[in-house]
Amino acid sequence: MNAPPRSALGAAPQGSGAGGPAKPDPRPLLGEIDSADLRRLKWRCRRGMLENDLFIERFFRRHESTLTPNQARGLQALMELPDNDLLDLLLARREPADDLDCADVRNVLTQMRTEGRPS
Repeated sequence: MNAPPRSALGAAPQGSGAGGPAKPDPRPLLGEIDSADLRRLKWRCRRGMLENDLFIERFFRRHESTLTPNQARGLQALMELPDNDLLDLLLARREPADDLDCADVRNVLTQMRTEGRPS
């Protein structure tokens, strides 16, 4: 049994099964996001609050063609939040804490916060 491939959005499950330990994915962690991963991420980013959608749409307009796995992981982590918590982060009413307090999330959040400001 072969291990499922690791996508840019997360690692394949590790552990041992009937076939022994899972083989590491030979693809580099940093690289391009494939089109299937991008479609899944964009679908996951659909929100119920217009204000969040505006931030997210602007982010994708600027970064969709150059999205990195690090940005994708940061964005995916933010999408786990309820709409009101996400909006608080986007409007800088609060900062990421606990599991969200990582470089991937902070970098995406910074991009989403600053790119909409007038120059």
